[in-house]
Amino acid sequence: MSGARLYHSKRVPEAKLPDDPRSEYTARLEARRAVYARLDRRHIAIGNAKVAVFAAAVAIAWVAFSYGWVSPWWLLAPAAVLLVLDRIHDIVLRRRKRAQRAAAFYERGLARIEDRWAGTGATGDEFRDQTHPYAEDLDLFGEGSLFQLLSTARLRAGEEALARYLLEPAEPGTTRARQAAVSELRPRLDLREDLALLGEELRSAVNPRAFSAWAEQPLTMDSTPAQITAAALSILAVAAAAVWAAFGVVEFFLGVAVVEALFYIKWRTQVARAVELVGEPAYGIALFAAILERLERERFTSPLLVELRKGLDTGGVPPSQAIARLNRLMELLHSRDNVAVRVIGPPLLWTTQVAFAIEAWRKKYGPSVRGWLAAAGEMEALMSLAAYAYEHPGDVFPELVEGPALFEAEGIGHPLVPASRLVRNDLRLCGDLRVLIVSGSNMSGKSTLLRTVGVNTVLALAGAPVRARRLRLAPMALGASIRTLDSLQTGASRFYTEIKRLRLLVDLTKGPRPVLFLLDELLHGTNSNDRRIGGEAVIRSLVERGAIGLVTTHDLALADIVNVLAPHAANVHFEDHLENGNITFDYLLREGVVRKSNALELMRSIGLEV
Repeated sequence: MSGARLYHSKRVPEAKLPDDPRSEYTARLEARRAVYARLDRRHIAIGNAKVAVFAAAVAIAWVAFSYGWVSPWWLLAPAAVLLVLDRIHDIVLRRRKRAQRAAAFYERGLARIEDRWAGTGATGDEFRDQTHPYAEDLDLFGEGSLFQLLSTARLRAGEEALARYLLEPAEPGTTRARQAAVSELRPRLDLREDLALLGEELRSAVNPRAFSAWAEQPLTMDSTPAQITAAALSILAVAAAAVWAAFGVVEFFLGVAVVEALFYIKWRTQVARAVELVGEPAYGIALFAAILERLERERFTSPLLVELRKGLDTGGVPPSQAIARLNRLMELLHSRDNVAVRVIGPPLLWTTQVAFAIEAWRKKYGPSVRGWLAAAGEMEALMSLAAYAYEHPGDVFPELVEGPALFEAEGIGHPLVPASRLVRNDLRLCGDLRVLIVSGSNMSGKSTLLRTVGVNTVLALAGAPVRARRLRLAPMALGASIRTLDSLQTGASRFYTEIKRLRLLVDLTKGPRPVLFLLDELLHGTNSNDRRIGGEAVIRSLVERGAIGLVTTHDLALADIVNVLAPHAANVHFEDHLENGNITFDYLLREGVVRKSNALELMRSIGLEV
């Protein structure tokens, strides 16, 4: 077939970069485990030493108070030793925990390399959208999804940026800029490890939308004189309390207390409002501050990373310091529930002063928060792609080609299929050839081929490497109809759901980009005659609008569409083989129409009398 040469590809081992990520991860894992084991032994030794010192203290106390053989002052020695041991023990426990988290970081990396990652990590379920043109069809989110494989983000902003990369194909210039950024970040394993070890939480609880909205809304309290007055009153209260304690003069303290009460009554509504508004948006910002501080130490050369790094330099103060200050204010605010603060808080106007300080922070730094979150989130998304690139050195960056719709792949495979079971194929859609009609028996690989093309297109336009030896494609809009089901909630049949999706794909062709469409079992919910007529009309409409794509079918009547659409369409197929009563598949794409079906054999294989 002209322009449709298909090259058969057999199972091939993954290519290795000179620095094999598996070996590097294994070596680092063993080193971190060795550190953990050494610190664990030290932890046990210190624990035993503390028990021994405590026993010595008990013995000293017994002989001192029971027999008077030694002075009770001797108890200061074991007490001092216990204080030192406690301090050392705390340091050892923190380092041991860090070594444990480092080991877990490399264990997760090895699990991804060895295809044991499914079911671990963030699923991205919150980003699922049943109306999206391809997200559900290509398993972008959920258990065992592309997002779960890719995401190493600690911030919600990073997860949102990565989800946006997958859901919104970027412009060619942006895609190329991301490729350069991923290439620069790819070898920075120490940076990824450092970020993974920050904080105890797996992910930060900061909600970027809520935090940005809080930072940008109108101030509740904006009065510098009132803030100064609150501070002055608290100082006077301390001085009055000292006079009371030293000279027994309580009138000065009572006078200050009355003034403070009047001041509190004047501002209590605004204080309560400020405290209420900041509560949830600023929750979990400690990890955000730590991540920012680590990112601020990096220097980059690729244009996108340089631009993002500049986004962390606004306001003249490093954002990590600004966020850390807000975190300290939040800790002071939360400490008002402490028993001691409940006693000293009122004369110090504790909550009022903290509320003024938080509002002053928001006035100074609020306009910059959205930019900080965006820059940090974008960096985390790029580092997720960089980690994938590092762990899959056989994957290559695609070549983006301006112009009409084009998809030309050599050795393409599905990124979510384990390497031990991966079969690669070559395919081309370019020039006159616009559509491949893919026939084949059940379980032969038709749907997987569509998802292979779709997922790699998503990766390519996101700026990531793809599971192929070579891929050239034009920037395209992507649409799929692979997982269309009936709905009890809406009363829509599978057929109605499918034709609504087909209308969505046709509408995509009205956009500025050519469309790549992936249609599985086209119009499966209707009879063969209507499927033949309707399928031809849909495919013709898409082709006439400049689209390219793949269509799978069990109905060989649909394969005859090639004769009508020639030279714009061609038939390809997958085969199966019956060996010793078992059906086997090689998942290799071949030219032409499949000439046999395994439906009856499959029915017999599970005991149906056919």
